[in-house]
Amino acid sequence: MAEDSPVTKPCVADEGGTGQEASTGGTLLHGGDLDGARAVFPGAPEPWVDLSTGINPWPYPLPPVRPDAWNRLPGRGEEASLRNAAAACYGAPSAEVVAAASGSQALIQLLPRLRAPGRVAVLGPTYAEHARCWALAGHEVRMVEEVEEADVLVIVNPNNPDGRRWPAARLLEIADAQAARGGWLVVDEAFADMRPEDSLAAHAGKSGLVILRSFGKFFGLAGLRLGIALAPAGLAAALREAIGPWAVSGPGLAIATAALCDRHWIEATRRRLAAAAAELDRMLEGAGLRVIGGTELFRLVEDPRAPALYRALGEAGILVRRFEGRADRLRFGLPDAAEDWERLGVALAAERRRALQPLETSAS
Repeated sequence: MAEDSPVTKPCVADEGGTGQEASTGGTLLHGGDLDGARAVFPGAPEPWVDLSTGINPWPYPLPPVRPDAWNRLPGRGEEASLRNAAAACYGAPSAEVVAAASGSQALIQLLPRLRAPGRVAVLGPTYAEHARCWALAGHEVRMVEEVEEADVLVIVNPNNPDGRRWPAARLLEIADAQAARGGWLVVDEAFADMRPEDSLAAHAGKSGLVILRSFGKFFGLAGLRLGIALAPAGLAAALREAIGPWAVSGPGLAIATAALCDRHWIEATRRRLAAAAAELDRMLEGAGLRVIGGTELFRLVEDPRAPALYRALGEAGILVRRFEGRADRLRFGLPDAAEDWERLGVALAAERRRALQPLETSAS
Protein backbone atom coordinates (compact mmCIF):
# COMPACT_ATOMS: atom_id res chain seq x y z
CA MET A 1 0.00 0.00 0.00
CA ALA A 2 1.66 3.15 -1.20
CA GLU A 3 1.04 6.61 0.15
CA ASP A 4 -1.81 8.66 -1.26
CA SER A 5 -0.95 10.60 -4.39
CA PRO A 6 -2.28 14.02 -5.40
CA VAL A 7 -3.70 12.77 -8.69
CA THR A 8 -7.29 13.57 -9.58
CA LYS A 9 -9.58 10.92 -8.15
CA PRO A 10 -12.92 9.82 -9.62
CA CYS A 11 -15.95 10.58 -7.50
CA VAL A 12 -16.47 7.95 -4.83
CA ALA A 13 -19.63 8.18 -2.76
CA ASP A 14 -19.40 8.18 0.99
CA GLU A 15 -22.23 6.83 3.14
CA GLY A 16 -24.10 10.09 2.76
CA GLY A 17 -23.69 10.02 -1.00
CA THR A 18 -21.80 13.30 -1.01
CA GLY A 19 -18.70 12.14 -2.86
CA GLN A 20 -15.14 13.08 -2.00
CA GLU A 21 -14.66 15.56 0.78
CA ALA A 22 -13.18 18.89 -0.09
CA SER A 23 -9.56 19.61 0.67
CA THR A 24 -8.78 21.32 3.92
CA GLY A 25 -7.10 24.07 1.93
CA GLY A 26 -3.57 24.69 0.74
CA THR A 27 -1.33 22.14 -0.90
CA LEU A 28 -2.05 18.57 0.21
CA LEU A 29 1.26 16.75 -0.04
CA HIS A 30 1.35 12.99 -0.43
CA GLY A 31 3.62 10.91 1.74
CA GLY A 32 7.30 11.34 0.96
CA ASP A 33 6.82 14.38 -1.31
CA LEU A 34 9.91 16.30 -0.23
CA ASP A 35 10.03 18.26 -3.49
CA GLY A 36 6.52 19.51 -2.79
CA ALA A 37 7.45 20.28 0.82
CA ARG A 38 10.42 22.37 -0.31
CA ALA A 39 8.11 24.35 -2.59
CA VAL A 40 5.57 24.98 0.20
CA PHE A 41 8.23 25.74 2.85
CA PRO A 42 11.11 27.29 0.84
CA GLY A 43 12.92 28.60 3.91
CA ALA A 44 12.97 25.30 5.80
CA PRO A 45 16.38 24.01 6.91
CA GLU A 46 18.00 21.06 5.17
CA PRO A 47 18.14 18.15 5.39
CA TRP A 48 14.44 17.48 5.83
CA VAL A 49 13.20 15.03 8.44
CA ASP A 50 10.58 13.05 6.54
CA LEU A 51 7.98 11.62 8.91
CA SER A 52 5.20 11.63 6.32
CA THR A 53 5.36 7.91 5.43
CA GLY A 54 4.91 4.70 7.38
CA ILE A 55 8.23 3.24 6.25
CA ASN A 56 10.74 1.65 8.62
CA PRO A 57 13.58 4.19 8.97
CA TRP A 58 16.07 1.36 9.71
CA PRO A 59 16.01 -0.66 6.48
CA TYR A 60 17.12 -4.21 5.94
CA PRO A 61 20.89 -4.19 5.30
CA LEU A 62 21.44 -4.87 1.62
CA PRO A 63 23.06 -8.27 1.06
CA PRO A 64 25.64 -8.90 -1.67
CA VAL A 65 23.96 -9.27 -5.06
CA ARG A 66 25.54 -11.43 -7.74
CA PRO A 67 26.80 -9.28 -10.64
CA ASP A 68 24.79 -11.25 -13.21
CA ALA A 69 21.56 -10.18 -11.46
CA TRP A 70 22.20 -6.76 -12.99
CA ASN A 71 23.03 -7.76 -16.55
CA ARG A 72 20.52 -10.49 -17.38
CA LEU A 73 16.78 -10.97 -17.07
CA PRO A 74 15.74 -12.85 -13.93
CA GLY A 75 14.84 -16.48 -14.47
CA ARG A 76 11.88 -18.48 -13.26
CA GLY A 77 14.00 -19.94 -10.49
CA GLU A 78 14.58 -16.54 -8.88
CA GLU A 79 10.89 -15.74 -8.96
CA ALA A 80 10.04 -19.16 -7.54
CA SER A 81 12.53 -18.59 -4.72
CA LEU A 82 10.88 -15.29 -3.87
CA ARG A 83 7.40 -16.80 -3.88
CA ASN A 84 8.53 -19.65 -1.64
CA ALA A 85 10.25 -17.21 0.74
CA ALA A 86 7.14 -15.02 0.88
CA ALA A 87 4.88 -17.98 1.60
CA ALA A 88 7.18 -19.17 4.40
CA CYS A 89 7.64 -15.70 5.91
CA TYR A 90 3.95 -14.81 5.90
CA GLY A 91 2.74 -18.29 6.84
CA ALA A 92 0.87 -18.96 3.60
CA PRO A 93 0.23 -22.60 2.56
CA SER A 94 2.42 -22.63 -0.56
CA ALA A 95 3.97 -20.59 -3.36
CA GLU A 96 0.98 -21.48 -5.55
CA VAL A 97 -1.11 -18.82 -3.79
CA VAL A 98 1.56 -16.10 -4.20
CA ALA A 99 1.87 -13.46 -6.93
CA ALA A 100 4.57 -10.78 -6.91
CA ALA A 101 4.48 -7.38 -8.59
CA SER A 102 6.50 -4.19 -8.72
CA GLY A 103 4.85 -2.74 -5.62
CA SER A 104 1.48 -3.31 -3.99
CA GLN A 105 0.22 -0.27 -5.90
CA ALA A 106 0.50 -2.33 -9.10
CA LEU A 107 -1.67 -5.03 -7.54
CA ILE A 108 -4.20 -2.48 -6.29
CA GLN A 109 -4.51 -1.18 -9.86
CA LEU A 110 -4.65 -4.63 -11.46
CA LEU A 111 -7.16 -6.45 -9.24
CA PRO A 112 -10.19 -4.36 -10.30
CA ARG A 113 -9.53 -5.33 -13.92
CA LEU A 114 -9.85 -9.03 -13.15
CA ARG A 115 -13.55 -8.73 -12.25
CA ALA A 116 -16.54 -7.54 -14.24
CA PRO A 117 -17.79 -4.15 -13.00
CA GLY A 118 -19.85 -4.46 -9.85
CA ARG A 119 -20.46 -2.94 -6.43
CA VAL A 120 -17.41 -2.30 -4.26
CA ALA A 121 -17.39 -1.15 -0.64
CA VAL A 122 -14.17 0.21 0.85
CA LEU A 123 -14.13 0.39 4.63
CA GLY A 124 -12.85 3.81 5.54
CA PRO A 125 -11.56 6.30 6.10
CA THR A 126 -8.46 4.69 4.69
CA TYR A 127 -5.90 4.85 1.92
CA ALA A 128 -7.60 6.49 -1.08
CA GLU A 129 -6.00 4.41 -3.85
CA HIS A 130 -8.25 1.40 -3.27
CA ALA A 131 -11.44 3.33 -4.02
CA ARG A 132 -9.79 5.28 -6.83
CA CYS A 133 -8.54 2.20 -8.68
CA TRP A 134 -11.79 0.25 -8.41
CA ALA A 135 -13.71 3.31 -9.65
CA LEU A 136 -11.33 3.86 -12.56
CA ALA A 137 -11.98 0.26 -13.66
CA GLY A 138 -15.71 0.98 -13.93
CA HIS A 139 -16.94 -0.36 -10.59
CA GLU A 140 -19.53 1.40 -8.44
CA VAL A 141 -17.59 2.30 -5.30
CA ARG A 142 -18.74 3.43 -1.89
CA MET A 143 -16.65 4.46 1.09
CA VAL A 144 -18.40 2.95 4.12
CA GLU A 145 -17.86 2.94 7.87
CA GLU A 146 -19.35 -0.51 8.50
CA VAL A 147 -19.33 -3.78 6.58
CA GLU A 148 -22.10 -3.92 4.02
CA GLU A 149 -23.10 -6.25 1.21
CA ALA A 150 -21.09 -5.73 -1.97
CA ASP A 151 -19.45 -7.76 -4.72
CA VAL A 152 -16.07 -6.72 -3.37
CA LEU A 153 -15.32 -5.54 0.14
CA VAL A 154 -11.94 -3.90 0.83
CA ILE A 155 -10.59 -3.74 4.39
CA VAL A 156 -7.17 -2.43 5.41
CA ASN A 157 -5.94 -4.32 8.48
CA PRO A 158 -4.36 -2.72 10.41
CA ASN A 159 -5.88 0.39 8.98
CA ASN A 160 -4.05 3.44 7.70
CA PRO A 161 -4.06 6.00 9.29
CA ASP A 162 -5.79 5.06 12.56
CA GLY A 163 -4.36 1.57 13.08
CA ARG A 164 -7.77 -0.05 13.57
CA ARG A 165 -7.42 -3.83 13.77
CA TRP A 166 -9.92 -6.52 12.85
CA PRO A 167 -9.94 -9.90 14.62
CA ALA A 168 -8.94 -12.67 12.23
CA ALA A 169 -12.03 -14.68 13.15
CA ARG A 170 -14.34 -11.83 12.13
CA LEU A 171 -12.52 -11.33 8.83
CA LEU A 172 -12.82 -15.04 8.06
CA GLU A 173 -16.58 -14.83 8.67
CA ILE A 174 -16.77 -11.94 6.22
CA ALA A 175 -14.66 -13.86 3.70
CA ASP A 176 -17.04 -16.83 3.91
CA ALA A 177 -20.02 -14.54 3.34
CA GLN A 178 -18.31 -12.92 0.35
CA ALA A 179 -17.39 -16.27 -1.17
CA ALA A 180 -20.97 -17.53 -0.76
CA ARG A 181 -22.19 -14.74 -3.02
CA GLY A 182 -19.31 -15.10 -5.48
CA GLY A 183 -17.60 -12.03 -4.15
CA TRP A 184 -14.19 -11.09 -2.82
CA LEU A 185 -12.85 -9.84 0.47
CA VAL A 186 -9.65 -7.90 -0.22
CA VAL A 187 -7.58 -7.43 2.94
CA ASP A 188 -4.69 -4.99 2.65
CA GLU A 189 -2.10 -6.08 5.22
CA ALA A 190 0.57 -3.53 4.32
CA PHE A 191 1.28 -2.91 8.02
CA ALA A 192 0.71 -6.44 9.34
CA ASP A 193 4.36 -7.50 9.61
CA MET A 194 4.62 -6.26 13.18
CA ARG A 195 1.87 -8.54 14.46
CA PRO A 196 1.65 -11.74 12.40
CA GLU A 197 -1.17 -12.99 14.62
CA ASP A 198 -3.43 -10.39 12.94
CA SER A 199 -2.71 -11.74 9.45
CA LEU A 200 -4.95 -14.02 7.41
CA ALA A 201 -1.97 -15.34 5.44
CA ALA A 202 -2.38 -18.83 6.92
CA HIS A 203 -5.77 -18.93 5.19
CA ALA A 204 -4.45 -17.77 1.81
CA GLY A 205 -6.07 -19.81 -0.94
CA LYS A 206 -9.47 -19.63 0.71
CA SER A 207 -12.20 -18.93 -1.83
CA GLY A 208 -12.93 -15.23 -2.27
CA LEU A 209 -10.06 -14.06 -0.03
CA VAL A 210 -7.35 -11.79 -1.46
CA ILE A 211 -4.54 -10.56 0.81
CA LEU A 212 -2.10 -7.81 -0.14
CA ARG A 213 1.31 -7.45 1.52
CA SER A 214 3.76 -4.58 1.08
CA PHE A 215 7.44 -5.49 1.31
CA GLY A 216 8.77 -1.95 1.45
CA LYS A 217 7.07 -0.74 4.63
CA PHE A 218 8.42 -3.13 7.27
CA PHE A 219 11.71 -3.88 5.53
CA GLY A 220 12.29 -0.18 4.89
CA LEU A 221 13.07 -0.68 1.19
CA ALA A 222 10.18 1.10 -0.50
CA GLY A 223 12.37 1.96 -3.49
CA LEU A 224 12.80 -1.73 -4.28
CA ARG A 225 9.11 -1.76 -5.34
CA LEU A 226 7.72 -5.15 -4.36
CA GLY A 227 4.18 -6.11 -3.51
CA ILE A 228 2.79 -9.57 -2.78
CA ALA A 229 -0.73 -10.90 -3.34
CA LEU A 230 -1.95 -14.04 -1.58
CA ALA A 231 -5.02 -15.44 -3.31
CA PRO A 232 -6.73 -18.68 -4.40
CA ALA A 233 -4.35 -20.56 -6.70
CA GLY A 234 -6.40 -19.83 -9.82
CA LEU A 235 -6.59 -16.10 -9.11
CA ALA A 236 -2.90 -15.98 -8.13
CA ALA A 237 -2.04 -17.59 -11.48
CA ALA A 238 -4.28 -15.09 -13.29
CA LEU A 239 -2.49 -12.26 -11.49
CA ARG A 240 0.92 -13.61 -12.48
CA GLU A 241 -0.26 -13.93 -16.08
CA ALA A 242 -1.69 -10.40 -16.10
CA ILE A 243 1.44 -8.93 -14.51
CA GLY A 244 3.63 -10.59 -17.11
CA PRO A 245 7.23 -11.78 -16.95
CA TRP A 246 10.06 -10.01 -15.12
CA ALA A 247 7.70 -8.02 -12.90
CA VAL A 248 10.41 -7.69 -10.23
CA SER A 249 14.03 -6.90 -11.07
CA GLY A 250 16.74 -9.49 -10.58
CA PRO A 251 18.45 -7.51 -7.79
CA GLY A 252 15.04 -6.92 -6.19
CA LEU A 253 14.28 -10.64 -6.20
CA ALA A 254 17.65 -11.44 -4.60
CA ILE A 255 17.39 -8.79 -1.89
CA ALA A 256 13.75 -9.51 -1.03
CA THR A 257 14.30 -13.27 -0.88
CA ALA A 258 17.19 -12.81 1.55
CA ALA A 259 15.17 -10.38 3.69
CA LEU A 260 12.07 -12.56 3.87
CA CYS A 261 14.21 -15.51 5.02
CA ASP A 262 16.05 -13.54 7.72
CA ARG A 263 14.01 -14.47 10.79
CA HIS A 264 16.57 -13.04 13.23
CA TRP A 265 16.42 -9.58 11.64
CA ILE A 266 12.62 -9.70 11.46
CA GLU A 267 12.21 -10.49 15.15
CA ALA A 268 14.81 -7.91 16.22
CA THR A 269 13.16 -5.27 14.05
CA ARG A 270 9.75 -5.94 15.54
CA ARG A 271 11.19 -5.23 18.98
CA ARG A 272 13.03 -2.13 17.79
CA LEU A 273 9.98 -0.64 16.10
CA ALA A 274 7.74 -1.33 19.10
CA ALA A 275 10.19 0.49 21.38
CA ALA A 276 10.47 3.42 18.96
CA ALA A 277 6.69 3.75 18.64
CA ALA A 278 6.39 3.85 22.43
CA GLU A 279 9.07 6.55 22.59
CA LEU A 280 7.25 8.56 19.90
CA ASP A 281 4.04 8.30 21.92
CA ARG A 282 5.84 9.73 24.95
CA MET A 283 7.22 12.61 22.90
CA LEU A 284 3.87 13.47 21.29
CA GLU A 285 1.94 13.22 24.54
CA GLY A 286 4.60 15.27 26.27
CA ALA A 287 3.87 18.00 23.74
CA GLY A 288 0.21 17.93 24.75
CA LEU A 289 -0.99 15.96 21.73
CA ARG A 290 -3.54 13.15 21.89
CA VAL A 291 -2.44 9.95 20.18
CA ILE A 292 -5.60 8.23 18.93
CA GLY A 293 -4.12 5.29 17.05
CA GLY A 294 -1.59 3.98 14.59
CA THR A 295 0.77 1.08 14.17
CA GLU A 296 4.37 0.58 15.22
CA LEU A 297 5.39 2.40 12.01
CA PHE A 298 3.25 5.52 12.48
CA ARG A 299 1.15 7.33 15.08
CA LEU A 300 -2.01 9.37 14.51
CA VAL A 301 -2.75 12.43 16.63
CA GLU A 302 -5.92 14.48 16.86
CA ASP A 303 -5.75 18.08 18.04
CA PRO A 304 -7.40 21.37 17.04
CA ARG A 305 -3.90 22.86 16.78
CA ALA A 306 -2.97 20.43 14.00
CA PRO A 307 -2.96 22.98 11.12
CA ALA A 308 -0.68 25.35 13.02
CA LEU A 309 1.53 22.46 14.12
CA TYR A 310 1.80 21.18 10.55
CA ARG A 311 2.99 24.60 9.39
CA ALA A 312 5.40 24.98 12.30
CA LEU A 313 6.93 21.59 11.66
CA GLY A 314 7.18 22.32 7.93
CA GLU A 315 8.98 25.57 8.60
CA ALA A 316 11.37 23.59 10.81
CA GLY A 317 12.06 21.14 7.95
CA ILE A 318 9.95 18.31 9.34
CA LEU A 319 7.28 16.79 7.08
CA VAL A 320 4.30 14.95 8.59
CA ARG A 321 1.11 13.73 6.95
CA ARG A 322 -2.17 15.63 6.97
CA PHE A 323 -5.49 14.56 5.49
CA GLU A 324 -8.37 15.68 3.36
CA GLY A 325 -11.43 16.49 5.39
CA ARG A 326 -9.69 16.06 8.78
CA ALA A 327 -7.71 19.20 9.48
CA ASP A 328 -7.44 18.19 13.15
CA ARG A 329 -5.38 15.06 12.41
CA LEU A 330 -1.70 14.49 11.68
CA ARG A 331 0.21 11.26 11.17
CA PHE A 332 3.81 10.92 12.37
CA GLY A 333 6.25 8.32 11.11
CA LEU A 334 9.30 7.27 13.12
CA PRO A 335 12.40 9.49 13.13
CA ASP A 336 15.68 7.85 12.19
CA ALA A 337 18.87 9.20 13.75
CA ALA A 338 19.21 10.76 17.20
CA GLU A 339 19.43 14.24 15.68
CA ASP A 340 16.07 13.68 13.93
CA TRP A 341 14.44 12.77 17.24
CA GLU A 342 16.00 15.87 18.76
CA ARG A 343 14.80 18.16 15.97
CA LEU A 344 11.26 16.81 16.34
CA GLY A 345 11.33 17.25 20.12
CA VAL A 346 12.61 20.83 19.84
CA ALA A 347 9.99 21.74 17.20
CA LEU A 348 7.14 20.21 19.21
CA ALA A 349 8.24 21.98 22.38
CA ALA A 350 8.54 25.33 20.57
CA GLU A 351 5.04 25.04 19.11
CA ARG A 352 3.62 24.04 22.50
CA ARG A 353 5.19 27.12 24.10
CA ARG A 354 3.79 29.32 21.33
CA ALA A 355 0.32 27.81 21.79
CA LEU A 356 0.44 28.39 25.56
CA GLN A 357 1.59 32.02 25.33
CA PRO A 358 -1.92 33.52 24.86
CA LEU A 359 -3.09 31.58 27.93
CA GLU A 360 -0.14 32.79 30.01
CA THR A 361 -0.66 36.38 28.85
CA SER A 362 -4.37 36.36 29.72
CA ALA A 363 -3.64 34.80 33.10
CA SER A 364 -1.18 37.57 33.96
